[in-house]
Amino acid sequence: MNSLSEQIAADLLKIKAVFLRPKDPFIWASGIKSPIYCDNRLTLSDVAVREDVENGLAALIRTHYPEAECLMGTSTAGIAHAAITATKMGLPMGYVRSGAKDHGRQNQIEGKVVKGQKAVVVEDLISTAGSCIEVVEVLREAGVEVLGIVSIFTYGMQKGLDRLAEHKVTNHSLSNLDVLADVAVKEGYISEEEKNELIQFRNKL
Repeated sequence: MNSLSEQIAADLLKIKAVFLRPKDPFIWASGIKSPIYCDNRLTLSDVAVREDVENGLAALIRTHYPEAECLMGTSTAGIAHAAITATKMGLPMGYVRSGAKDHGRQNQIEGKVVKGQKAVVVEDLISTAGSCIEVVEVLREAGVEVLGIVSIFTYGMQKGLDRLAEHKVTNHSLSNLDVLADVAVKEGYISEEEKNELIQFRNKL
Protein backbone atom coordinates (compact mmCIF):
# COMPACT_ATOMS: atom_id res chain seq x y z
CA MET A 1 0.00 0.00 0.00
CA ASN A 2 1.21 3.49 -0.85
CA SER A 3 -0.44 5.34 2.02
CA LEU A 4 -2.02 4.94 5.44
CA SER A 5 -5.47 5.71 4.02
CA GLU A 6 -5.07 2.89 1.47
CA GLN A 7 -3.83 0.49 4.15
CA ILE A 8 -6.81 1.22 6.39
CA ALA A 9 -9.18 0.84 3.44
CA ALA A 10 -7.62 -2.55 2.63
CA ASP A 11 -7.88 -3.54 6.30
CA LEU A 12 -11.59 -2.64 6.45
CA LEU A 13 -12.32 -4.61 3.28
CA LYS A 14 -10.27 -7.62 4.42
CA ILE A 15 -12.12 -8.05 7.72
CA LYS A 16 -15.49 -7.18 6.13
CA ALA A 17 -15.95 -4.11 8.29
CA VAL A 18 -17.10 -2.57 5.01
CA PHE A 19 -19.56 -4.36 2.74
CA LEU A 20 -20.03 -3.15 -0.83
CA ARG A 21 -23.25 -4.23 -2.57
CA PRO A 22 -24.07 -1.82 -5.39
CA LYS A 23 -26.53 -4.30 -6.93
CA ASP A 24 -28.19 -5.33 -3.65
CA PRO A 25 -28.27 -2.23 -1.42
CA PHE A 26 -28.52 -2.23 2.37
CA ILE A 27 -31.24 -0.29 4.13
CA TRP A 28 -29.90 2.11 6.76
CA ALA A 29 -31.85 2.92 9.93
CA SER A 30 -32.86 6.18 8.24
CA GLY A 31 -34.52 4.20 5.44
CA ILE A 32 -31.89 5.15 2.87
CA LYS A 33 -30.99 2.37 0.44
CA SER A 34 -27.22 2.26 0.43
CA PRO A 35 -24.70 0.25 -1.62
CA ILE A 36 -22.26 0.38 1.31
CA TYR A 37 -22.45 -0.67 4.93
CA CYS A 38 -19.68 0.07 7.42
CA ASP A 39 -19.21 -1.59 10.83
CA ASN A 40 -15.92 -0.36 12.26
CA ARG A 41 -16.55 -2.16 15.56
CA LEU A 42 -15.11 -5.21 13.82
CA THR A 43 -11.69 -3.53 13.84
CA LEU A 44 -11.52 -4.20 17.57
CA SER A 45 -11.66 -7.95 17.02
CA ASP A 46 -8.71 -8.19 14.63
CA VAL A 47 -5.41 -7.61 16.43
CA ALA A 48 -3.40 -6.49 13.39
CA VAL A 49 -6.11 -4.19 12.04
CA ARG A 50 -6.74 -2.76 15.48
CA GLU A 51 -3.06 -1.94 15.76
CA ASP A 52 -3.12 -0.20 12.37
CA VAL A 53 -6.17 1.82 13.40
CA GLU A 54 -4.96 2.92 16.83
CA ASN A 55 -1.46 3.75 15.58
CA GLY A 56 -3.07 5.67 12.75
CA LEU A 57 -5.36 7.64 15.06
CA ALA A 58 -2.41 8.49 17.31
CA ALA A 59 -0.45 9.67 14.26
CA LEU A 60 -3.33 11.88 13.13
CA ILE A 61 -3.55 13.46 16.57
CA ARG A 62 0.19 14.05 16.82
CA THR A 63 0.20 15.61 13.35
CA HIS A 64 -2.93 17.75 13.44
CA TYR A 65 -3.57 18.33 17.14
CA PRO A 66 -0.16 18.16 18.85
CA GLU A 67 -1.39 20.24 21.78
CA ALA A 68 -4.10 17.67 22.70
CA GLU A 69 -4.45 17.18 26.47
CA CYS A 70 -7.15 14.49 26.45
CA LEU A 71 -9.19 12.29 24.11
CA MET A 72 -12.98 12.03 24.27
CA GLY A 73 -14.79 9.13 22.61
CA THR A 74 -18.22 9.24 21.07
CA SER A 75 -20.78 6.87 22.55
CA THR A 76 -20.53 4.05 21.99
CA ALA A 77 -18.36 3.16 19.02
CA GLY A 78 -15.65 5.72 19.69
CA ILE A 79 -15.07 4.81 23.33
CA ALA A 80 -12.77 1.83 22.85
CA HIS A 81 -10.72 3.59 20.19
CA ALA A 82 -10.33 6.66 22.38
CA ALA A 83 -9.21 4.48 25.30
CA ILE A 84 -6.65 2.48 23.31
CA THR A 85 -5.27 5.53 21.51
CA ALA A 86 -5.07 7.52 24.74
CA THR A 87 -3.11 4.67 26.32
CA LYS A 88 -0.67 4.69 23.41
CA MET A 89 -0.24 8.45 23.75
CA GLY A 90 -0.17 8.63 27.55
CA LEU A 91 -3.21 10.91 27.64
CA PRO A 92 -6.35 11.02 29.80
CA MET A 93 -9.60 9.97 28.15
CA GLY A 94 -13.31 10.03 28.68
CA TYR A 95 -16.45 9.86 26.62
CA VAL A 96 -19.70 11.68 26.03
CA ARG A 97 -23.03 9.90 26.38
CA SER A 98 -25.76 10.38 23.79
CA GLY A 99 -27.84 11.83 26.63
CA ALA A 100 -27.46 12.61 30.33
CA LYS A 101 -27.97 9.73 32.77
CA ASP A 102 -31.31 9.73 34.57
CA HIS A 103 -29.69 8.62 37.85
CA GLY A 104 -26.66 9.31 40.03
CA ARG A 105 -24.97 12.58 39.07
CA GLN A 106 -26.82 12.61 35.76
CA ASN A 107 -23.56 12.96 33.85
CA GLN A 108 -23.41 13.24 30.10
CA ILE A 109 -19.64 13.59 30.12
CA GLU A 110 -17.90 10.60 31.67
CA GLY A 111 -14.34 11.07 32.87
CA LYS A 112 -12.72 14.20 34.27
CA VAL A 113 -12.53 17.33 32.13
CA VAL A 114 -11.72 20.87 33.22
CA LYS A 115 -12.49 24.22 31.66
CA GLY A 116 -9.92 25.23 29.09
CA GLN A 117 -8.68 21.67 28.61
CA LYS A 118 -7.75 20.88 25.00
CA ALA A 119 -9.55 17.79 23.74
CA VAL A 120 -9.78 15.73 20.56
CA VAL A 121 -12.96 13.80 19.82
CA VAL A 122 -12.48 10.22 18.61
CA GLU A 123 -15.20 8.85 16.30
CA ASP A 124 -15.34 5.60 14.36
CA LEU A 125 -17.48 6.64 11.38
CA ILE A 126 -18.71 9.96 9.99
CA SER A 127 -21.62 10.16 7.60
CA THR A 128 -23.78 13.23 8.25
CA ALA A 129 -21.61 14.19 11.28
CA GLY A 130 -24.59 14.70 13.57
CA SER A 131 -23.46 12.50 16.47
CA CYS A 132 -19.89 13.78 16.63
CA ILE A 133 -21.01 17.41 16.44
CA GLU A 134 -23.35 16.78 19.37
CA VAL A 135 -20.34 15.53 21.35
CA VAL A 136 -18.33 18.60 20.35
CA GLU A 137 -21.10 20.93 21.51
CA VAL A 138 -21.55 19.14 24.86
CA LEU A 139 -17.82 19.49 25.52
CA ARG A 140 -17.82 23.14 24.49
CA GLU A 141 -20.70 23.86 26.85
CA ALA A 142 -18.56 22.35 29.62
CA GLY A 143 -15.78 24.81 28.79
CA VAL A 144 -13.56 22.30 26.99
CA GLU A 145 -11.58 23.56 24.00
CA VAL A 146 -12.27 21.03 21.25
CA LEU A 147 -9.34 21.02 18.87
CA GLY A 148 -11.10 18.78 16.36
CA ILE A 149 -12.11 15.24 15.50
CA VAL A 150 -10.26 12.14 14.35
CA SER A 151 -12.15 9.22 12.85
CA ILE A 152 -11.50 5.88 11.22
CA PHE A 153 -13.64 6.41 8.13
CA THR A 154 -15.76 9.08 6.48
CA TYR A 155 -18.15 8.85 3.58
CA GLY A 156 -17.41 12.45 2.64
CA MET A 157 -21.11 13.32 2.34
CA GLN A 158 -21.71 16.99 1.61
CA LYS A 159 -24.22 17.23 4.47
CA GLY A 160 -21.54 16.09 6.89
CA LEU A 161 -18.94 18.46 5.46
CA ASP A 162 -21.39 21.36 5.69
CA ARG A 163 -22.27 20.55 9.31
CA LEU A 164 -18.62 20.38 10.33
CA ALA A 165 -17.97 23.74 8.69
CA GLU A 166 -21.06 25.28 10.28
CA HIS A 167 -19.90 24.25 13.74
CA LYS A 168 -16.30 25.28 13.02
CA VAL A 169 -14.77 21.88 13.70
CA THR A 170 -12.26 19.94 11.62
CA ASN A 171 -12.16 16.19 11.07
CA HIS A 172 -9.22 14.08 9.97
CA SER A 173 -10.09 10.51 8.96
CA LEU A 174 -7.79 7.55 8.46
CA SER A 175 -9.60 6.67 5.24
CA ASN A 176 -12.60 7.66 3.15
CA LEU A 177 -15.01 6.37 0.55
CA ASP A 178 -13.04 7.63 -2.45
CA VAL A 179 -9.86 5.82 -1.36
CA LEU A 180 -11.76 2.70 -0.32
CA ALA A 181 -13.55 2.52 -3.68
CA ASP A 182 -10.22 2.73 -5.53
CA VAL A 183 -8.70 0.01 -3.36
CA ALA A 184 -11.81 -2.16 -3.78
CA VAL A 185 -11.42 -2.02 -7.57
CA LYS A 186 -7.67 -2.74 -7.44
CA GLU A 187 -8.20 -5.76 -5.18
CA GLY A 188 -11.13 -7.15 -7.15
CA TYR A 189 -13.98 -6.57 -4.70
CA ILE A 190 -15.98 -4.50 -7.19
CA SER A 191 -15.82 -3.38 -10.81
CA GLU A 192 -15.04 0.12 -12.06
CA GLU A 193 -18.74 0.51 -12.92
CA GLU A 194 -19.75 -0.44 -9.38
CA LYS A 195 -17.19 2.00 -8.01
CA ASN A 196 -18.83 4.78 -9.99
CA GLU A 197 -22.22 3.76 -8.56
CA LEU A 198 -20.82 4.06 -5.03
CA ILE A 199 -19.46 7.55 -5.65
CA GLN A 200 -22.66 8.67 -7.35
CA PHE A 201 -24.69 7.42 -4.38
CA ARG A 202 -22.52 9.40 -1.96
CA ASN A 203 -22.66 12.55 -4.08
CA LYS A 204 -26.49 12.51 -4.06
CA LEU A 205 -26.73 12.66 -0.27
